[in-house]
Amino acid sequence: MKRVYIALAASALLFNTVTFAQEALKSSEENYYDFLSLQGLVKRPTLNYRTLSDSVWSISPSTEHAWQLNNLGTTYTLLDTSDSMQNAFLDGSVNGIKARLYGPQWFNSYNTAAPYGMNDGALWQGKGYNTSLTAGARLEAYGLELTLKPQFVFSQNLNFEIMKSHSDSEYGYFWGYGEKNNGADIPQRFGDEAFYYFDWGDTEVRYTWKNLTLGFGTQAIWLGPAQVNAILHSNNAPTYPKFDAGLRRTEIHIPWLNWYIGDIEARIWTGKLTESDYYDSDESNDNNMIHGLALAYAPSFVPGLTLFANRTCLVKWDWANLKYILPVEANTHEDQKMSFGADWIFAPVGLEIYGELGLDDFVPNSFPIGYIRYPLHTLVYTLGLKKTFTHSEEKKIYGEFTMEINSTEMSQDFQLQWPYNFGFHHQITQGYTNRGQYLANATGYGGNLQYISYSVFYPKGKTMLTVARWNPDNNYIYSVAVNSVAYDKENNIDLNKTHFTSWKANFILGANTEYFITPNLLLNAGALYNLIINPQYQNDSTKLHNFHFELGIKYNF
Repeated sequence: MKRVYIALAASALLFNTVTFAQEALKSSEENYYDFLSLQGLVKRPTLNYRTLSDSVWSISPSTEHAWQLNNLGTTYTLLDTSDSMQNAFLDGSVNGIKARLYGPQWFNSYNTAAPYGMNDGALWQGKGYNTSLTAGARLEAYGLELTLKPQFVFSQNLNFEIMKSHSDSEYGYFWGYGEKNNGADIPQRFGDEAFYYFDWGDTEVRYTWKNLTLGFGTQAIWLGPAQVNAILHSNNAPTYPKFDAGLRRTEIHIPWLNWYIGDIEARIWTGKLTESDYYDSDESNDNNMIHGLALAYAPSFVPGLTLFANRTCLVKWDWANLKYILPVEANTHEDQKMSFGADWIFAPVGLEIYGELGLDDFVPNSFPIGYIRYPLHTLVYTLGLKKTFTHSEEKKIYGEFTMEINSTEMSQDFQLQWPYNFGFHHQITQGYTNRGQYLANATGYGGNLQYISYSVFYPKGKTMLTVARWNPDNNYIYSVAVNSVAYDKENNIDLNKTHFTSWKANFILGANTEYFITPNLLLNAGALYNLIINPQYQNDSTKLHNFHFELGIKYNF
C-alpha cells in the first residue's frame, strides 16, 4: 500500500500541473503576463500592492499567446485533499500541498566607466564586474505559504572619481542639509574594494484565509503602476524584515441586492530599515522603522480603471513608535510620504495610461487655503503609457510600446526656505533608504526621467530597445541658490557662470534580448551605451562614456 501511495504522489508531482504561479517583481515572467493583461488575455492579480506572493497569475492552457510553448514556471500539486477535507478554515485556501521551484537565475553585468543599474534588489552595479545569483522554492498547504528565495550579490567595485562626501564616510552622498549627516545614506561608492552581500530576498512565511492574509518576511514591495521609477516603493534596494496584514484583491458585492461594485485591495505593514557601512559612525541610529499603508479600488462601472492611495512613514527604531503605523497621532519626529493616482487599461485596444502624484509634506496653512494658494509644495509625479501592437497574428509576433516620465525635483517655493529633496529628511538622517540604496525611484530623487522602450514578443523570446535620459539630482544645484542671489557684482556672485550648465545628466541607448534556448532555459543578453554629462556637477562639459553589458541565464522547472 505504501508503494502505491508513493507512486501516486510521484505521478501527481510529474503530471498534475496547474496554470497559476507567483512571479517575482519585474521578472521576465511577470513582465510577460503584464503584457498579456493589456491584450485582455489574463487578469492582473493585484491592483496596487505587489510582492512575489501576491503576483499570482492565471491563464488557461488553451489560451493562444506568444510564449505558449515555453515553461514560465510551474506550480505542482503534490497532494490534493479537496474532496476529503472541507471546513471553514480551508475556505479559499489551497486544500492540499503545492510546490514551486524558482531558478536558479544567474545575472552578470559589467560597467566600463561608472555604476549603472536599477530595480535589481540587493545588487549594486558598480564599475567593473557585478553578479547576482538567486534560487528558491515555495510551498503552499492549507492556507500556509512558505517561500525561500534569497539573493547573493557581488560587485567588483572598481575605482572611479567621486565628489566630496557630506557624511562621516568619504564615500557618502555629496550634499545634504547644513551640517554633516543631514542628507541621505546614499554612498557614491561602497568602499574601496570588492564586496559581496547575502540578502534574504523574496523570503517569507504567510497565512491566508480566503483573501485575508498576514505574513512575516523580506519580500520586496512594488507600489503603484510605474514601470521604471516607482515613487514610494520598489525592488530597487535590498530587502528588509517586515510584518504585513491585509486584504488581497477582492470582489465586493452588496448583500441581498447582489450588486457587484468593484474590487478592493488593502495592505498595512511595518518593517526595520538598516543603515549602510558608509554613512556615519554612530551605532545607536543604525536602524529606522518603516510603516506602510496601501489602498486601491477598481470600480465595476468603469472597466479597467484602478484608483489607489499609498502612505509610508519613517520613524526612529523604537518599539514605542509602532503607534505611528496609522496616521492617528501627531508626530514631529518622522518622515511621512503619500502618493495617489490612477491606472486605466483599455484592453480592447491594448492601451494603458497611468499617473501618480506624491507628497512629502503638508502644504503650509493646511487645507484648503494652502492648497489653493500653492498646491505644488513637495509635489512629485509619474506619468506613463503602454500600447500593444500585433505584427503577425499567424506567427505570434507582438509589440509593446512603453513611455514614462517622472519628476521628483523640489518645488520652487523651497527657494524661499531651505534646500530640499524628496528622499532626504533632517529627522530621519539616513533618508528614504535601506542599506545605502533608495527604497524607490531608481534613477534618484531630486531629478527627472524621460523613458521610452519598444519590445517585440515572439515564440522564442523578446527583444527590447530602450532610449532614456535623466537628471539624477537637480536639487543639488537648486540648493546652491537657496538663500543666495543669481547675480551680485559687488560680492562677485554669478551663478549663471558656475552652475547654469552644470546639470548632471544621463543618456542611455540600449538593446536587450531574452531567448528560450529550450522551453525551460531562458538566456538574457544586452548592451547599453550610457553617456554621463557633468558627472561631478562641474561647469566644464566633462563627459563619461560608460558601456554596460549584461548576461543572464535562468532555468524554470
